[in-house]
Amino acid sequence: MKQELILFLATFFIVWLIYQIFIVSKTKKNRKNGVIKHPTEILYLVSVYKLDLKEVNYNLLLQVMAVVSAFDIALLVSMCKLIKGYLLSIVLCIVGAIILILVTYHIVYLFFRKKGKRND
Repeated sequence: MKQELILFLATFFIVWLIYQIFIVSKTKKNRKNGVIKHPTEILYLVSVYKLDLKEVNYNLLLQVMAVVSAFDIALLVSMCKLIKGYLLSIVLCIVGAIILILVTYHIVYLFFRKKGKRND
């Protein structure tokens, strides 16, 4: 149990740090220079849930997506480590990844919708 928790926390921190360095800081720098390139996660929220980026605190959205993505990956790594059998682990992790991403992105949408940040 202790090893799984350490694996989860280490994976979470490493993925969050990588996301901060390569996605969040790059996106903030591009927005300051007038270049509008959104991460894929945000484009998904805009296309599926019609999230209006003009109404949303964009920096908060980037930080929330960094935490959510790090959580998703850390949880999947921990789950795959617990499953015995290589093929079963691969199949369950792929299916689990799809379900987990859909659920967590929907929760992010609900968070921003609840704050009144949606364009109907």
